[in-house]
Amino acid sequence: MRVTGELNAPYCEYGRGSYFVSHQEELGDITWWRQKPVWIMVFLGFSAGVPLLLIFSSLSLWLREAGVSRAEVTYFSWAALGFSFKFVWAPLVDKLPLPILSAAMGRRRSWLLLAQLGVIAAICMMALTDPRQQLQMMAVAAVLLGFSAATQDVVIDAFRIESADAKLQALLSSTYIAGYRIGMIAAGAGALYLAQFFGSTSDVYHYDAWRNTYLCMAAVMGLGVLTTLIIAEPVSASSPYTYPAQDYLRFFFGFAFSIAAFVAVLFLLPASPDWFTGMEQYLLRFLYGALSLTLAVAAGLLVFRALTGLGFVNATLVSESYTQPISEFIKRYGSLAVWVLLLIGFYRVSDIVLGVIANVFYQDMGYSKDEIASVTKIFGVLMTIVGSFLGGFLTLKLGVMRVLMLGAILVSLTNLMFMWLAGGEPDIVALTLVIAADNLSGGVAVAAFVAWLSSLTNISFTATQYAMFSSIMTLFPKLLGGYSGTVVESVGYSSFFLLASAIGLPVIALIWYLNRRLETSA
Repeated sequence: MRVTGELNAPYCEYGRGSYFVSHQEELGDITWWRQKPVWIMVFLGFSAGVPLLLIFSSLSLWLREAGVSRAEVTYFSWAALGFSFKFVWAPLVDKLPLPILSAAMGRRRSWLLLAQLGVIAAICMMALTDPRQQLQMMAVAAVLLGFSAATQDVVIDAFRIESADAKLQALLSSTYIAGYRIGMIAAGAGALYLAQFFGSTSDVYHYDAWRNTYLCMAAVMGLGVLTTLIIAEPVSASSPYTYPAQDYLRFFFGFAFSIAAFVAVLFLLPASPDWFTGMEQYLLRFLYGALSLTLAVAAGLLVFRALTGLGFVNATLVSESYTQPISEFIKRYGSLAVWVLLLIGFYRVSDIVLGVIANVFYQDMGYSKDEIASVTKIFGVLMTIVGSFLGGFLTLKLGVMRVLMLGAILVSLTNLMFMWLAGGEPDIVALTLVIAADNLSGGVAVAAFVAWLSSLTNISFTATQYAMFSSIMTLFPKLLGGYSGTVVESVGYSSFFLLASAIGLPVIALIWYLNRRLETSA
């Protein structure tokens, strides 16, 4: 099962000696199942795992059944770019008090409740929109879902770290992942089973079936809301609000004005020119899209910088929220910082690019929603969990960088297996074999990557730095993956899978290079 937005990964002290320590040494006489934070993280992990597949896997099948083209379906993967930009508003979540809610519930719980209510509202908005008649409204709802879900992830990451001391962090991370996977099964396999049960198939589309399915998913999110309402606010070491309320309000409006400038530039720029066909057209659209995004980001930054320079936004607050976390990372790694960021940004490109089109591929091959749900969602998730445990064990024995290399190689090789699958008739056994190999290798790669990514984070800037790293990890692959439907329509599935495998080769070279540089500088 391909999950394009995955790795809203929990923070733990990988690489600093705390994760890969025996449970006896790490926890002493603590009985893990008696620890309240452990069970809290299971339910919060579930709440975080539900929204993701409602943007990707389940939505892609809904859109295809509604007659939406492959190219437009994969463009919808951009709706989850909120996960890639969540580091931008992570400081807002850390710094900005919410009127009434923060006083009544505390900093973390108030933001968590607001994010969860936003997730439920966005899912309901999607449910009440028929993509055959209101495709643009569906896109708006999907973007809102991505934004709300990403905000929820930021809060949960911070809540987990603050809710228990260091010796429980590894255990909390594991239970969070378990809950997250269960949520993914509910939104992936559960949604497909429900849509099939309510009567929508690839041959006969019924909007009512998908509407009822997404309303059920909105109801499932009630478990996360209930958890937020009954848990206690974690005890922080110091007061989070060190500036006057007016400064926080201006900070918020400065952020809002910057987003408005970003969106305005994207809307004002003309559509990409149609000068070529085939792969040339795909490359042109990608380059033009990258240029448009760069100009929009530059406009947003200029607006925020101008507001700061004019004194509308408190410059010290901006420094603490954005500048200091970034400067600390650059100072710590020096000239290697660029290479580290490149590896963060490109490590999962091969995996994510293929994942955007995966569900559409299964449907085009002739597999039913029940088969896709059972094999790719339930069995696939179980194989990913096995791969994650295997990756953790191998990281303990071989070291993080070696398993990073192994994971990158395995992901590129298993992508080639999809070429074999595309060349034959629908075969549930063949699909199961490919999914087993694909998800095992993906689990190994993600486990090593989480370990390495978390070790880069300074505990003084946990929320912002980790959000920044995990955002960079998905940004370029998601931008590229949005064009996967266009590529498939131009060159076919087999050539696309070969290309998806080939783009993983530079990552392997980058790991080899960076490993040598890190060893030399150690």
